[in-house]
Amino acid sequence: MTSKRFALPLSLVVCLTLAGTGLAKHKKSQSSSTPSGSDFDYYLLTLSWAPEFCATNSSARSSAECASNKHMGLVVHGLWPQYNNGKWPQDCATTPPVASATVEHMMPIMPGSSLIQHEWAKHGTCSGLSADDYFADIEKLYTGLTIPDDFKRPGDAEQTSPGDIEAAFASANSAPKGAFRVSCPKNEFSAVEICLSKDLQYQACPTTVKECRAGKIEVRPVK
Repeated sequence: MTSKRFALPLSLVVCLTLAGTGLAKHKKSQSSSTPSGSDFDYYLLTLSWAPEFCATNSSARSSAECASNKHMGLVVHGLWPQYNNGKWPQDCATTPPVASATVEHMMPIMPGSSLIQHEWAKHGTCSGLSADDYFADIEKLYTGLTIPDDFKRPGDAEQTSPGDIEAAFASANSAPKGAFRVSCPKNEFSAVEICLSKDLQYQACPTTVKECRAGKIEVRPVK
């Protein structure tokens, strides 16, 4: 079944506090310190699973996506320019902070002003876009994604395979095989990573994008 879950004030499982998770590390040891503007190969859109972050991160209590009245599932962590070799540009320019109006507009899908500022400074400045256009692209991708029924608001924990999750997302979005990758530290569903061309079309991920090798992983319910 398809439903544009991104249209609702979902969750951005990613408040900058997400840095405490394996996701936030973002392969830190492989990052490139060389600014390169829009010189990159593809985008990686990372959507975190809020129930996992809220249940396992020590700083979750202060995170907007973990508030008891939010009931968040998949949320935007970031849109990252990437190189095919597994590295990426970062901190490509010094710019003013993201405008408060843009921050407020993004909060329903990226609940955390510090996260929004961080993502722009570290990743957005390497996209070759203005801040307004960068966040408009994130919103377009978020609202345009079709979420399979099982991930809209599951009420019970489930055990499933990473391959089944990836196939369900690819099918729901008419995306090529390999465009979606599951992140699963400790064999638990942590995030969906989506590979996109520079013009924001789904594409198969290169082999340098880490794959979840677990046979089965736990998907925590939305509470």
